[in-house]
Amino acid sequence: MRLPLNQRIAILLHEGVSGPHGKTGLSLLRYSEAPIVVVIDRESADKSLPELTGIKRDVPIVASVTESLDYKPEVLVIGIAPGGGAIPDEYWLEIKNALEAGMSLVNGLHTPLANIPELNALLKTGQLIWDVRKEPSNLSVASGIARTLPCRRVLTVGTDMAIGKMSTSLELHWASKLRGWRSKFLATGQTGVMLEGDGVALDAVRVDFAAGAVEQIVMRYGKNYDILHIEGQGSLLHPSSTATLPLIRGSQPTQLVLVHRAGQTHNRNHPHVPIPPLPKVIQLYETVASAGGAFGNVPVAAIALNTAHLDELTALEAITQTTAETGLPCTDPVRFDAGVLLDGVMKN
Repeated sequence: MRLPLNQRIAILLHEGVSGPHGKTGLSLLRYSEAPIVVVIDRESADKSLPELTGIKRDVPIVASVTESLDYKPEVLVIGIAPGGGAIPDEYWLEIKNALEAGMSLVNGLHTPLANIPELNALLKTGQLIWDVRKEPSNLSVASGIARTLPCRRVLTVGTDMAIGKMSTSLELHWASKLRGWRSKFLATGQTGVMLEGDGVALDAVRVDFAAGAVEQIVMRYGKNYDILHIEGQGSLLHPSSTATLPLIRGSQPTQLVLVHRAGQTHNRNHPHVPIPPLPKVIQLYETVASAGGAFGNVPVAAIALNTAHLDELTALEAITQTTAETGLPCTDPVRFDAGVLLDGVMKN
């Protein structure tokens, strides 16, 4: 499944437009082709979405599902991605109101909703609940076979969670297509799966099969494309992250693109965990990816710098400084042009 392109979408995003957990909804607003007609966020109601987020999509913000009905939405998407992926208590009434109003529901959180009797009792003909985070069927353990593919396999990795790995992979994918290459974006998180209609929600997969799930989708597409842009998850520097290593092993990347938030020196949720200097982080990722030579040389080819919190002049200065610090091509691919990063990938 994917977000329906012929149905009107409402995004449930309380405290998410300007808060730290709105990644899913904001990414859909930035990248989805679906007709998003309203955003629901009581904190930001009646404010300008472009002014708050910089996203060039003028969608009204209202305070509740009930108020959103004026815009005739047909599908409600839960747009937050909080730590642990649980549904906040205050969201349940909004979900029930949406179902009672005849809307279908797209749920990217860990809590499955499709089998809850109370919610199913509210469904009418034509309504459905799509739980995006599901483990694929017919999984096996990884074998490293993706190394045999002829295509480039570009994996985004990060210095922290939720800093722009999916956005970087999407921007690189579109830049590749503009150059006439056969390119495929491989989604590995709930938002990417909503956008692409395919992929694997990696954090729903049992850890023994995680690398195998990645390998399975890479092998499905690798022979038919020139370049695969594989959406990164988590970070080797994050104390709770388990997704990065299976992505590295399953995809057997040919290049890595490191994503970093400009100026960030510590883990956002665990300030006692520092982010080492970028050259050290690069060395870490290259060492882990190659496993001392067992999997061949895997270079970090470029740095994607998240500068959303900076003005343009300061952002450009940060990009110049990062290039000098690492010796690698660097830019903010969302704000500027991903071609700089793609040039770095193609040189390796």
